[in-house]
Amino acid sequence: MARSQWGSRLGFILAAAGSAVGLGAIWKFPYVASQNGGGAFLLIFIGFVFTLGIAMMMAEMALGRAAQSGAVGAYRKMGGKNWVWVGYMGVLVGFLIMSFYSVVGGWTIAYIIKSVTGEVISADAKHLGSVFGSFVSDPVQPLVYHALFMALTVGVVLGGVQKGIENLSKFLMPALFVMMLVLIARGLFLPGALDGVAYFLNPDFSKVTGKTVIDALGLAFFSLSLGMGAMVAYGSYVSKDTSIPGSALWVVSLTTGVCILAGLMVLPAVFAFGFDPAAGPGLTFITMPAVFAKMVGGQLFAVVFFILLMVAALTSAVSLMEVVTSFMIDEFHMKRVPAALSMASLMFVLGVPASLSLGEWSGYTLFGKGVFDLLDYTTSNILMPLGGVLLAILAGWKIWPEIHAQLGGDRGERIVWMPAMKAISCFVAPALVGVILVYNNL
Repeated sequence: MARSQWGSRLGFILAAAGSAVGLGAIWKFPYVASQNGGGAFLLIFIGFVFTLGIAMMMAEMALGRAAQSGAVGAYRKMGGKNWVWVGYMGVLVGFLIMSFYSVVGGWTIAYIIKSVTGEVISADAKHLGSVFGSFVSDPVQPLVYHALFMALTVGVVLGGVQKGIENLSKFLMPALFVMMLVLIARGLFLPGALDGVAYFLNPDFSKVTGKTVIDALGLAFFSLSLGMGAMVAYGSYVSKDTSIPGSALWVVSLTTGVCILAGLMVLPAVFAFGFDPAAGPGLTFITMPAVFAKMVGGQLFAVVFFILLMVAALTSAVSLMEVVTSFMIDEFHMKRVPAALSMASLMFVLGVPASLSLGEWSGYTLFGKGVFDLLDYTTSNILMPLGGVLLAILAGWKIWPEIHAQLGGDRGERIVWMPAMKAISCFVAPALVGVILVYNNL
């Protein structure tokens, strides 16, 4: 059976960008940047994204297209039997992340409803904190929304590469940019908003430390969905006449643009009303609703904001679901419908203890962490960086001729950046991602 392909280069770029643009770009980037010197962090982040990030993205896409297979098949075909376990690890990462990511995706749906009803339109941060805490610790409500978000994700993946993933991405990614621009325009007209812009864009190098550099490196790597097999799977659907370097540059640029827009969307509004810009994860579900409550027409903007969050969550979740679905199709020759439904069911089941660990099961821990935090830590701090190191080693040291060919070297032209790409794959990426791996687990 012929392998599915993207219907257009634009569709591939938007789908891959959607995979990279997740909740992290919207809620994590603004507060991490705030904690690390604003503009200084932004410059370091951009530097890593357009060197290490784009090189590893091209390597993953090239690996997938060369093998015409998802992560497991790609590592087996290109690396040999000793490398196939790296592919299995990538599928495992996608499976584990989706199980708890769907729980958080469900929160965004719940907060759309809470914004419509006005429940979270309050300037009292303590009240909002109580609402959020009561909701996530409830044994039933989050599971209902977890199921709903999982069903939305499966519905897209069941449509296949072109009719499902590509068509959704062509609609949702432009919609995401439009919603962000609307919220930015509203925020910039608030008194004091320009102080937030200045804080975000003006570099304060006095706040730059070794931790700043590590945080920027880690966020650059993780914001591009690298090390979990998503770009390998998406790359396997790319036609031979599509330029991988050009496509990767677009994906990285769009993802970076969303991160910058997220900063401009959140920080000016936060500064305008005197809230703490470095409030951490609570910035999304506690601080931002308080900001909207003080705006004229704030309820409408709150609804738009949480719809935007849901869109970002869904585009990323689709790529995670596709990693495990393509694995079942490639390795067990299953049809797409039973493959997606069986995997979604298992991920939903694992998401149940993850959700309950934030409430009734909070007393049950393993290695000092509840199920939700353990899944997050294991995937983000161990498996994804490890996958990135191993990908770089495979690309640079074992299969470089094939990577070189997939990136345009087979045309016989001298590509000026190719030696730099090889150096990043062989030396720079393993060293830097290895630093993330060691630093995060000290």
